[in-house]
Amino acid sequence: MQIKTNVLDRQFQMYQREYEEAALCVLRSGWYVLGKEVEQFEREFAAYIGRKYCVGLNSGLDALIMSVRALGIGAGDEVIVQANTYIATVIGITENGATPVFVEPDEYFNMDAQRIEAAVTDRTKAILVTHLYGQASNMGKIMAVAQKHGIAVIEDCAQSHGACFDGKMTGTFGISGCFSFYPTKNLGAFGDAGAVVTDDEAFADMVRMMRNYGSRVRYYHEIEGLNSRLDELQASLLRVKLSHLDELNKERKALADCYNSGINNSKILKPQVQKGADSIYHQYVIRCRERDALLKYLAKNDIQTLIHYPVPPHLAQCYRYLGAKKGDYPIAEQYADEVLSLPIYTGMTAEEQAYVIEKINAF
Repeated sequence: MQIKTNVLDRQFQMYQREYEEAALCVLRSGWYVLGKEVEQFEREFAAYIGRKYCVGLNSGLDALIMSVRALGIGAGDEVIVQANTYIATVIGITENGATPVFVEPDEYFNMDAQRIEAAVTDRTKAILVTHLYGQASNMGKIMAVAQKHGIAVIEDCAQSHGACFDGKMTGTFGISGCFSFYPTKNLGAFGDAGAVVTDDEAFADMVRMMRNYGSRVRYYHEIEGLNSRLDELQASLLRVKLSHLDELNKERKALADCYNSGINNSKILKPQVQKGADSIYHQYVIRCRERDALLKYLAKNDIQTLIHYPVPPHLAQCYRYLGAKKGDYPIAEQYADEVLSLPIYTGMTAEEQAYVIEKINAF
């Protein structure tokens, strides 16, 4: 039996007719950029998340870059970010000339809210929090620190479509929620796509201008903008998947429950969910001190796994100029050495998952 870390075509096959009808409708319409499908998706996704506005974009990275830029954050400013996040979160800061200030993660892989205040300086302009692997961060404590110091909060929700903290969706706490719809996401498109959600009309208007060359009216440019428009085809396909997102997330949670109950190996540390938080299990991430040996063992048994992520951003070659060194963030570095993402995807069979569990328990 061969088990891939992710399988996308099974989810497509579940709703194949809906996807194909949506795509053909756009192809036959003759309108392919910033049309009615994007507008309708923006309304539907904003309503699903629980925000007033949604702006569809080319990618989750652009959502991060534009959210930081829309707040006027740039050179000389600092943005607090967790040390074990994906590199895109940090790029959202540095692409604007600002400086990332790293904070260690907690035992749930998210930003340790107890460590944030110590990182605040008179140059701190925002906290950029990532809901990593699909679990909501401790937004109660994070928002309390932000409000105490008058700091903006931006949420990186690239992996948390539909996850909640204290009953509120991720993406509804800060000034903006930044979403990626990369194909492997729980709400994935069929190519690159992203969005920003917010309750701030002026903020939404600024992002809309930025995505379209800094223009409200064609050929009249108020600011220096980008080309970062969600296209009609991806919007139409996202609308289909959004209508099924809750059931897809429910399936992932059931798969995670099966892993939680089935894995019984003292070498394996299973993921925990903090009180008040919810996880939609974009990834099911275990920890193992013998991680590299485990990865090779599973591969030998035809089970594909991934490491999210092998190099913390502060040690990435592209950020050497920040001056961080190995040992500066030992928890993030330990996670990078120990984490392993197990196969989890829509349509994963009980037989496939039982095989993974059997091999892990035999390690």
